[in-house]
Amino acid sequence: MESNSSTSSSPTYPKWRKVAYGGMQPGFADNHTDESFLEDMITNANVVKRDLVKVILDSFSISQYLCIVALVVLVWTYTLRSSFSETSLLLLDIVLLGVGFFVVLSTAEMLSFNLLLNYILKISFFITGLYLLSPIYQTLTRSISSDSIWALTASLVILHLFLHNYSDSSVKPPGALEDATFTNNISLNASIAASLLIASRLPSRLHVFAVVLFSLQVFLFAPLVTYLIKKFSFRLHLCFTAMLMVVTLFFVAQLHRLLFILLSSVVVFVNLVCPYWLIRIQGYKFEINGPWDEAKLCFNVTE
Repeated sequence: MESNSSTSSSPTYPKWRKVAYGGMQPGFADNHTDESFLEDMITNANVVKRDLVKVILDSFSISQYLCIVALVVLVWTYTLRSSFSETSLLLLDIVLLGVGFFVVLSTAEMLSFNLLLNYILKISFFITGLYLLSPIYQTLTRSISSDSIWALTASLVILHLFLHNYSDSSVKPPGALEDATFTNNISLNASIAASLLIASRLPSRLHVFAVVLFSLQVFLFAPLVTYLIKKFSFRLHLCFTAMLMVVTLFFVAQLHRLLFILLSSVVVFVNLVCPYWLIRIQGYKFEINGPWDEAKLCFNVTE
């Protein structure tokens, strides 16, 4: 008697292949990967290798603006102590305005006569309106105690420094239009509010006008002037920053020794400690890229 043996053979499936939108393939799980899965893996493709010296030089822009704000606070302090007269403050405003225009004319590109005339008209209207509003600013905080004014002013200056955009991407040459970010607006408004609070404690209308004009010139135009200097010559930018640090630390030392130690520590921390930390933590950065990443569509538009 002949026995028939039935042999069961497993079905054969085609080799697995990568299909973008083909759904599941027979015989393979939805999350199946073959031996070629990690062949296209790339590590640290977008990690920027930073140089310590370059990072230190770039951090000078932060210390530069810290010293500028420190000088503004020094002018406020000496004015409140009656060390600066009205004539001295007005002379300082004229010098700053002249230096600012000189830097813009010397370094800015594509500065036409019409654009320059437009700036002069706007600044004239701005100064006239500021002078007319000076009596209001002088009596703005008459019902508030001086201790509250000093505390609120210090808080606003710290808020301004904390939210200020120290990168060059936030500054554009004259004639360029760019929308300011939300944090930039808060930072600028905080500096203006601090200036008005200080001005409300001054004895005369002319004092108020001179101090507010000085503060607004610095907070509004100092980032543009320093940007143009840096763009014109990086070596000049470094020399200007070094000179600014020396002058600021000298006058702060004359005012109070503890403030001098505090500002010196901040400058050293920003220019040396922070760049060193940034270089050290770069060694711990690990980025993985591969075929599992989201696809990026590239269109070659030919005119």
